[in-house]
Amino acid sequence: MSPSALLSILAIFIFTEDMTSPIPASRIFKAMVLDGDNLIPKIVPQDIKSIEIIQGDGGPGSIKLMKFPEGYPYTYVKLRVDILDKENMIYAYVLIEGDALSDKIESVSNEMKLEPSLDGGCIGKFTSKYHAKEGADISEEDIKAGKHWCADLFKVVEAYLLANPDAYV
Repeated sequence: MSPSALLSILAIFIFTEDMTSPIPASRIFKAMVLDGDNLIPKIVPQDIKSIEIIQGDGGPGSIKLMKFPEGYPYTYVKLRVDILDKENMIYAYVLIEGDALSDKIESVSNEMKLEPSLDGGCIGKFTSKYHAKEGADISEEDIKAGKHWCADLFKVVEAYLLANPDAYV
């Protein structure tokens, strides 16, 4: 059986991507995860209007509401934080509601793991799992918009930190 047939049976499309950065893992984790609710809307206001915690304290089990700016293809998503591991620099969440989830997609699980690299920078490992609604078949076209979102955001945060060397030290 081919891998694509297997994924179709399981109704999950999995996408992984590794990225390198000259920025230390701890700085990116602080900026992107620990202060991401504040920083990200400031550095990409054209993509994200706001991120707010609507349930919990920001840790595992918390629910966040991400709003998109007017004119954006979507208005909002709600996400549930599943893992916030500061020591191992792992952050995982699931998109559980919102118009960014299509009529074919039940939820999207995202995980980011940052690992220090030998040159003082880091390697960002991103995994996204698109869970199809019952009876739906997900194609790459269905996930095109969100496919590189975490990795693209990683590069935007990296650029911010390169331009602001004293931030999140």
